Amino acid sequence: MSTLAHTMMTAARSADSGLVGPGGLDRYPYAEAPGAGRVGVPSWDAADPELGRVGRRSAGSRGRGLHGQLVQQLGQMIVSGDLGADRPLVPEEIGQRFEVSRTVVRESLRVLEAKGLVSARPNVGTRVRPVSDWNLLDPDIIEWRAFGPQRDDQRRELSELRWTIEPLAARLAAGHGREEAQQRLVDMVEIMGHAMNQGDALTFSRADAEYHSLLIQLAGNRMLEHLSGIVSAALQVSGGPMTGCDRPTEASLAHHARIVDALAAGDGAAAEAAMRQLLVVHPEVERVVPAPREH
Repeated sequence: MSTLAHTMMTAARSADSGLVGPGGLDRYPYAEAPGAGRVGVPSWDAADPELGRVGRRSAGSRGRGLHGQLVQQLGQMIVSGDLGADRPLVPEEIGQRFEVSRTVVRESLRVLEAKGLVSARPNVGTRVRPVSDWNLLDPDIIEWRAFGPQRDDQRRELSELRWTIEPLAARLAAGHGREEAQQRLVDMVEIMGHAMNQGDALTFSRADAEYHSLLIQLAGNRMLEHLSGIVSAALQVSGGPMTGCDRPTEASLAHHARIVDALAAGDGAAAEAAMRQLLVVHPEVERVVPAPREH
């Protein structure tokens, strides 16, 4: 096993144990969104009881600490529908419910406002915004939707979006002969192969996410590169047999390797075709590719 493969697999295991591995590989296992499937607008009591005192919970969210945890909790409650559109959010009420300071509440609401989940206006206060105003491409919102009542729609939409983005990125990447970056793709395929042989799905998924992110960066299109976070989020939350990336298999690994070979040969058409094969849904699923929907 190469040094890189060993390092990546060790980092993944460390992250799985709650430790932060090299390269910022720490991820947070999102719980099922509170209130899934319920009707109406519950009170604050619908929140996770373990978060009654935010400060008592270990910092595991992306933002860490009280601020990060409160963003996660409020964001999940909004996306799940527990805090419905136009629901007023009173900072004092939030502070009392979660036993955090006004500063923590204020900063958390600012983060949610930047994501389009809430709006704050003079003489009106802070209110939850409708879904049409949300930044649905925000990686946090992608994850919150994928573990809430909208999980099926979110995963289907992500699959369709990847089908649009990644084959094009693969074609464009074939025209950029950056040897160092292409070698990194080779390394990721090697890591995935070692991880699959050892039954290490966590390392496989982390190497897979880096592979796809790097491929989009290789395309040389800044607007596509801006979407790399969406693809990473999609890989993290797929939660089902959406694409060939979702299960470590010999076929999936072979498609990843074919893409790398096509890039090395400068064959954009072959790289695009191999990516489309990789993104095909598993045979046991009803659809094999994202299909047009009736409106």
